[in-house]
Amino acid sequence: MIIAEVSIFPLGTGTPSVSEYVKVAIRELEASGLKCTPGPMGTTVEAETTEEAYAAIARTQAAVFELGAGRVYTVIKMDERRDLESRSVEDMMDSVRDRNAR
Repeated sequence: MIIAEVSIFPLGTGTPSVSEYVKVAIRELEASGLKCTPGPMGTTVEAETTEEAYAAIARTQAAVFELGAGRVYTVIKMDERRDLESRSVEDMMDSVRDRNAR
């Protein structure tokens, strides 16, 4: 299971507002069929393979360029565990909550 946090920054747009670009980026990630959770500083994406995650991110960058961004800066943080069959974002958060409750 791949868990990635993606932040895409459109540059060269002529405005400091990025909400329209964020909306399109999230829509594109959701259209990939992957589980996506938007956050204040990025979107968390769950995928089965790195190829699946990278393909969705590449399509998202293309969608932001299509809106007219002159440059797109993308930050990807990725966690892949191969010692567990499947581990979702909820599983990770439950693990942290369980430790904090002790």
